[in-house]
Amino acid sequence: MDIKTATALRRLRLVSGPEAISFLLLLVCSVLKRTTEFNAVPVMGAVHGFLFVLYVLFWADAWNRAKWPLKTAAFYFLMSVLPTGGFFADRRLKREAEDAVIASRARTEGVVNA
Repeated sequence: MDIKTATALRRLRLVSGPEAISFLLLLVCSVLKRTTEFNAVPVMGAVHGFLFVLYVLFWADAWNRAKWPLKTAAFYFLMSVLPTGGFFADRRLKREAEDAVIASRARTEGVVNA
């Protein structure tokens, strides 16, 4: 994995957690709007919308650079539209990055000829 691919995956990973948190907060604000006088939906909607757009942009970049199969790309996109999906995407992206580092070290040390 080259540095640009690793950077694209890292960016996606960095935005997946905040995007998931903003989604959950938006759901809470929506419930509070209906049950109380508190209305933070416009603010949280804007924050979540911004983070969602960032997630989609970083997802497209990571898909392009990492050459994911359609199934993997669809999984990461689906994680962006589920309320807690960003946390699962973050965990899986972390595992992918760790595996790539291990494979890269094995290749440079001559353990694997891949």
